[in-house]
Amino acid sequence: MDISVIIPLLNEEESLPELHEWIVKVMTENKFSYEIIFIDDGSKDKSWEVIESLSKANPNTKAVKFRRNYGKSPALYVGFEAAEGDVIITMDADLQDSPDEIPGLYNMIVKENYDLVSGWKQKRYDNAVTKNIPSKLFNYTTRKMSGIKLHDMNCGLKAYKKKVVKSIEVYGEMHRFIPVLAKSAGFTKIGEKVVQHRARKYGTSKFGWSRFINGFLDLLTISFLSKFGKRPMHFFGLLGTLLFFVGFAFAFYLGAYKLYCVFMHHPARLLTQRPSFYISLTCMIIGSMMFLAGFIGELVLRNSSIRNNYLLDKKINLN
Repeated sequence: MDISVIIPLLNEEESLPELHEWIVKVMTENKFSYEIIFIDDGSKDKSWEVIESLSKANPNTKAVKFRRNYGKSPALYVGFEAAEGDVIITMDADLQDSPDEIPGLYNMIVKENYDLVSGWKQKRYDNAVTKNIPSKLFNYTTRKMSGIKLHDMNCGLKAYKKKVVKSIEVYGEMHRFIPVLAKSAGFTKIGEKVVQHRARKYGTSKFGWSRFINGFLDLLTISFLSKFGKRPMHFFGLLGTLLFFVGFAFAFYLGAYKLYCVFMHHPARLLTQRPSFYISLTCMIIGSMMFLAGFIGELVLRNSSIRNNYLLDKKINLN
């Protein structure tokens, strides 16, 4: 099968027939073998009834319905698990992503050998204050922290090689950072394509301001796990040791200075009356706690069933 199109959705009953017809038209014109996988993320409208009618008319249309709303990342995870195409295309259900972009994305994966291609909505029709400006700030921060040079990290219109989506796990709200997850899994040929952005035709946006705060926290999580997920002691142990020795050295200095003053009969304040003494103690306590956190992390990892799960690309003469 050439292409799997994965479409997560929530309350999009008006747009689904038009979107489905448009995708089928593009696939037929380009003679692609395909499947369309709708993931209904707990819709409360008639989205599922519409999907059922579409699947009856077109056997290439498949669908999964969640019992309640879980979010876009779980929907994509289920879609990735079910996808069978050589190239996986993800797009939103609100008609803001154009299915006419599918052939171009497919060719970049197949002919130019990209692992992942992300859409870049260079000209947007969203509200500048609530979406465009925060989105630019979010993308700038992600580029700097991840080293991935994409202008629109969170664009819903993306294309992947099949092995990419089968090698990454999308959970929580990590769908914003799929390129970062892919890079962490060893897929480094990541590109982008300028795509058409259309004004929303039906309904309203399902995302609020909280996504930017949550997105930043998720970025910190991914960055930490990609670097220290299998060696927590290298982070906590190093930082804890440095803090402990800084605190210990300063406490030693204060103690030695106090003894010197006593020996030389110079007036000196009690150690417990010096704020710097408590700062040094705090550094030693925090350093010890961080060291123990790294040690406990290593113990947990040692007993984890996935401690030796490594992503293999190719093998020769190995069963």
